[in-house]
Amino acid sequence: MAKTKSDLIQAVAKSCNVPKKSAETMVETFLGCIIEALNNEDDVELRGFGSFRIRERSARRARNPRTGDPVEVEPKYVPVFRVGKQLKDAVNARRKNKKEKRRPS
Repeated sequence: MAKTKSDLIQAVAKSCNVPKKSAETMVETFLGCIIEALNNEDDVELRGFGSFRIRERSARRARNPRTGDPVEVEPKYVPVFRVGKQLKDAVNARRKNKKEKRRPS
């Protein structure tokens, strides 16, 4: 099941023992800071978690899947997230433990 922003707000409110409205402000501020930094062409690095960067995609020629006609795609900037080592290790360790528990002895 996917976690939503609302789930994150609830978790912050519970963990920090603050009203939901305050937790919502914290989450919105955090996300807004990331967006603002990326808009200012700054990288955002959260040690152990990962980093956000902007990558430029160059112009290219693509094909319209419906008609097969060639289409010019303009250059654009896209946000990219790169997973940090601690997060990667934590996810892999948890998955590995789940697999080992499912194997019949």
